[in-house]
Amino acid sequence: MNYTDVEITAVNNLFEPLDNKAVKLVSSSTASLFFEWETALVQDGGAPLYEVVFDKVGGDFSKPLYKLTSNNRGFANNAYITHKVLNTVAALAGINPGESGDVQWTVISSRGVNRVQSTTVRKLNITSLEGFAEIPNTVYVSGEGSEGGASLANALPFKQTAPGEFEIYTKLEAGKKYVFVDRRDGNARMFYTDDEVKLKEATEDPSMQTERTGIYRIEMDFNVATVKFTEVKTLGLWFSPENKVLFDLPYQGKGIWSGTGVVNFRQESWGKDERYKFQLQTISDGKTAVEQLGAKNPTDSRPNASSDPSYYHIKLLPAVTQWDDKWKFADAVDGKSTTIQVILQGDKEYTHIVSVN
Repeated sequence: MNYTDVEITAVNNLFEPLDNKAVKLVSSSTASLFFEWETALVQDGGAPLYEVVFDKVGGDFSKPLYKLTSNNRGFANNAYITHKVLNTVAALAGINPGESGDVQWTVISSRGVNRVQSTTVRKLNITSLEGFAEIPNTVYVSGEGSEGGASLANALPFKQTAPGEFEIYTKLEAGKKYVFVDRRDGNARMFYTDDEVKLKEATEDPSMQTERTGIYRIEMDFNVATVKFTEVKTLGLWFSPENKVLFDLPYQGKGIWSGTGVVNFRQESWGKDERYKFQLQTISDGKTAVEQLGAKNPTDSRPNASSDPSYYHIKLLPAVTQWDDKWKFADAVDGKSTTIQVILQGDKEYTHIVSVN
C-alpha cells in the first residue's frame, strides 16, 4: 500500500475581523474577538483543520508570534480569540502596555501532513491592556494590616492559580497599612491598588489600607494589571442530602476555618447519604453572593485511612448546586461530634481535614 498526501487548498478569503480593524482590549476574562474565514477544500472530501497565526507587520509567518487552533478543536472555520491572548500577541509584537500598534494575521489550513498558508493577510490594530511587562513568580501580602505583620519575613504567600494570576484568603485590619510584594526581603518589588480594581507598581511605600476589617479573597492578575477583593462573610459545611448548611466554620486565621458539629447521615431506601461540600457567603463590589467549594478531584466513594490526601483537595466551583463536585464522609463520622478544618493557604494545595472527636 502506498500513502499519498491529500491535497488541500489555501483559505482564499478572510471575513472577520475586517482589515485594519482597531480593537481596544478590556480586562474581562470573557472578552473576545471573532475571527472567521472561507472554508478550504480537501481532495478526499474530508474536513480540514485550521490555525490562526499572528506575526509582526511585514513578517512571513515562518516564525509566528503566536498561533492557535480554531473553534471545535480546529475543525471550525472561525475562532473566538480572547482579549487576554490578543494582549499576549501585542506584547510579543513589542506593543507596550496601554499603547496601540499593528500586527498581522492569516490562516493555515491542513490535512494530514499537508499545510497550506493563505496568501491573504490582514492587519489588526491592538490597544493593549495595562498589564505588567515583567510578571513576578511569587506574591506575598505584608504590613501591619496583614496577618503576617510588618516583618517581611512573615509575609503570607499568594497561591499561583495560572500564569501571572494569584490569589489569597486572608484577614485585613481596617486602618492599618499593607502592601503586596514579590519576595520576602528588602529588594522586593511593591504593588498596590488605589481603587481596588487596577494593580500598580509602587516605587515607595504606597500606604494601602482597607476600610473594613474582614476576611478577603484577593485575586490579582498581572497579565491585565487587575485586582479583585471579595469579602468572605461565612464558610459553612454544606450537607447535600439536607440541601443546607449544617454548621458554620469560624475563621481561625491565616487561611484556616474550623468548626465542630454532629453529622447524621440521611437514611434513604438504598442506604445512607453522606455527601457534602462547603458554602460561602461573600460580598464583592457591594453585591452579596453564594459560592461553593468542592472536590478538586472527582470522587464517588467514601474515604478510608489509606485514601490519598488528594481526595480532600478543594477548588472553587463555577456554580452552586446540591450534588455536583461533592465528597463523602467516612463511615466513622455518622452521628459523631466531628471537627472540620478548611485550609486555603497559598503555599500548599487547598484542602480540608475531617476529624472525629
